Amino acid sequence: MANYNVAPLQKLIEQFERLPGIGSKTAQRLAYHVLNLPEDRAREFSSAILDAHKKIRRCEVCCNFSDQERCPICRNEARDHNVICVVETPRDAIAIEGTGEYKGTYHVLHGVISPLNGIGPDQLCIKQLLSRLNNGEVEEVIMATNPTVEGEATAMYISRLLKPLGIRITRLAYGIPVGGDLEYADDVTLARALEGRSEL
Repeated sequence: MANYNVAPLQKLIEQFERLPGIGSKTAQRLAYHVLNLPEDRAREFSSAILDAHKKIRRCEVCCNFSDQERCPICRNEARDHNVICVVETPRDAIAIEGTGEYKGTYHVLHGVISPLNGIGPDQLCIKQLLSRLNNGEVEEVIMATNPTVEGEATAMYISRLLKPLGIRITRLAYGIPVGGDLEYADDVTLARALEGRSEL
């Protein structure tokens, strides 16, 4: 099929197609939408992307996204710093926060162990988690990885590392469907999964 798009437009479409969950039709719609923006809005859009890249870093404690050395949750003295909820992505932490039920802290792994994709434990933020447990203050670690094969394998791997430390290790209850993602679960399901967590 012939490509009638001019080169800069085609390049823009290709960039949108690289985003997760964006097919070619949606990429085209987004590209044409961006192209029809007034120049000041287009600059604002591109500036927001560049600004986020420059200013957002990983929290030195929990590895979640932050614009300071420590994220707002790690800085918050009112949170229960004796409990750590381990999640795959920052989006999962936001999903759990949305329940309003959880008052502890988080640890973001930034992925799961997936040998097929060449991702081993060293590519995840597991060492940072272990260093948080050295002070002896943490009483419970909640494994809140997604209920997928990789999520389960990652939870089991980490729980085996933590068992000798004598810390209570729990897993979210299965209000979350197997194969599902936390970010798509509703607040009630997530709240019930937190309440019904079990020992690993």
